[in-house]
Amino acid sequence: MPLTKSIPKTLVSVGGKPILYWQIKWLESFGINNFVLLGGHKADKIVKYVKSIGYSDKFKFSIEKEPLGSAGALRKASSLLANEEKFILSNGDNITDINVKKLHLPGKTLCCISLKPYRSRAGIATVKNNLVTSFEEKPVLKGYWNNMGVSLISNKLLKYLPKKGSLEFDIYPKLIKQKRLACVTFSNNYHRAVDTFKDYQEIDKDLQSGILRI
Repeated sequence: MPLTKSIPKTLVSVGGKPILYWQIKWLESFGINNFVLLGGHKADKIVKYVKSIGYSDKFKFSIEKEPLGSAGALRKASSLLANEEKFILSNGDNITDINVKKLHLPGKTLCCISLKPYRSRAGIATVKNNLVTSFEEKPVLKGYWNNMGVSLISNKLLKYLPKKGSLEFDIYPKLIKQKRLACVTFSNNYHRAVDTFKDYQEIDKDLQSGILRI
């Protein structure tokens, strides 16, 4: 907000283009040319945008009438993915250049998530005897990894998804117990999610300056 008052987040313009534009170009660079878009809030505007850029034949849509959560939304789109052995799933607000071909499903795993080093959103202080001994602004926390919201999913996972629910809270914990959740780490790639207005401003600046090239 306030940018999403009249349009869905994926159509918010960064670097002069909607987030969806950058996502399409990123995935096309790795040979992905067919898309299923899971939409809810003002999804009609996304459909209109896709038609305006001549991509109607490359997109299928699954529109939810009420919030279903990430797992529920994916289950609703199951029929559109029935012929795919596996597919890439990405959050609608990601701006990244990671190589999705590095994601893989070893053994009996059903999902492979992408991870990046976790960076604190605030400064971190160390304290001894009520005195600050060091202070580091937004450091990378060693040994902790952040989910990037880009994953490779086996078609076999679809039948386990609930009608409503979250991948992160309802599905991933079960896969972890079953040792069926794989991961690939990315340390030197660009990845930002447009979570706040400040994120939007910083990503817009990065794209305008050419830091990210897709």
